[in-house]
Amino acid sequence: MLEVRALRGRRRLAPIRLAVVAGATLLAAATLAAPAAHAAPADDIRINEVVTTGSVDDSIELFNKGAAAVDISGWVLKDDDTSHTFTVPAGTTLAPGAARAFTVAAAFGLGSSDKARLYLPGGSTLVDSFGWSAHSAPSWSRCPDGTGAFGKAAVTLGAPNGCGSGGGTNPVSWPGGSSVSTADGADVFGEDLSGLYQEGSVLWAAQNSGKLWRLVRDGSGGWRPDTADGWTSGKSLRYPGGSGSPDGEAVTLTAAGAAGGAYVATERNGDASGTSRLSVLRYEVATGTGSSLTATKEWNLTAGLPAVGSNLGFEAITWIPDTTLVAAGFKDESTGAAYDPNRYGAHTGGVFLLGVEGTGAVHAYVLQDSGTATRVATLASGMAGVMELQWEPQAARLWTVCDDTCGGLHKTMKIGSAGTFAPAASYQRPSGMPDLNNEGFAVAGADECVSGTKPVYWSDDSNTGGHALRRGTIAC
Repeated sequence: MLEVRALRGRRRLAPIRLAVVAGATLLAAATLAAPAAHAAPADDIRINEVVTTGSVDDSIELFNKGAAAVDISGWVLKDDDTSHTFTVPAGTTLAPGAARAFTVAAAFGLGSSDKARLYLPGGSTLVDSFGWSAHSAPSWSRCPDGTGAFGKAAVTLGAPNGCGSGGGTNPVSWPGGSSVSTADGADVFGEDLSGLYQEGSVLWAAQNSGKLWRLVRDGSGGWRPDTADGWTSGKSLRYPGGSGSPDGEAVTLTAAGAAGGAYVATERNGDASGTSRLSVLRYEVATGTGSSLTATKEWNLTAGLPAVGSNLGFEAITWIPDTTLVAAGFKDESTGAAYDPNRYGAHTGGVFLLGVEGTGAVHAYVLQDSGTATRVATLASGMAGVMELQWEPQAARLWTVCDDTCGGLHKTMKIGSAGTFAPAASYQRPSGMPDLNNEGFAVAGADECVSGTKPVYWSDDSNTGGHALRRGTIAC
């Protein structure tokens, strides 16, 4: 068979071979190796999830289904080519019931018809194997974890697999109108419009090219650039001191509104685009008439987070008030106790949540006025990548949004009785909206609720058809 290889040896065009039995699509080859002659704990380690496409492609998750911790240092992962090997780093141990994902892209690519194989150190004793004949959509996952058969599921690398209908893992129809309309003029923004945040009659928008926009209503349900105070073409962003070109991916405000500054999530400096710089930058946006903005503060969080590609970093940001978190019994993972804002001194009066495109994780931080940052939680979104986050106070829910990587999937999470965020619901994009590269999402406030619905807005990074903003509705 002729194989066409893309970069990193990825095979994208292999024919799909699936068997259909009684209306169910079955994988052509999903196998467990015969028991090998090695210690019993090794038999408890299983390939648990495989992702071959999307922003976290070429990833293999291992799971410990046993009752004892297992040191997997030096174990070897391979695809269907014996010469392709990835060695698990030294010091890697899997606790009982724990999962760990490994990105194998530097060693080999996972194709549309391929295998993931796990070996003991040395690479000759096979422990587990899983084969497939079609790319993950978006994930091949065992259900239940460690013991079940592989099937299509949401991406949950490093977290329990998205099995069954519990926890909002099966998307349902959009909770609003099916129709979507454009909400900007033709070719106003061009490409790269990203994160959105609505503040009453103003819509703030971050653009990857290092700009922040202040948009006002255009009188017909859409938005146009504010022409006052230097905002007509957006304002260029700079790091503290006036240097660089921050790749602004998302924007949010605190309870203080624009007067308290705009907080922009960035993944790199455009002047050094090959290097990750996962930062939150604060800008004074309520005053000034110049064409650029210099950050008054930077919280550089790169060192404390898993490494990602320079274009796969912070893509989303939102802010939740301390009062809301305390009332809900939010658990501070840095202390293991209930979240206590007083232990962090002067800060913004809330917690910032930041979404990572390359991992699909959401990290919660207290950003102190002193410049110190403390991570108080990490959430698994269950998606290949997080492109936008929005806290909707009226419904006390966190929106996590993916773009065309996940088919326009939207998920919500709420703080549960354990004090942690848990999946609440999963929604398909509105049926009237194509599968666009939507990297921004904003929800109108309760004051805009009319006849049971209120507006929502998306920003399309690709500026499809010459329009970067679209308008829809959700139920109040």
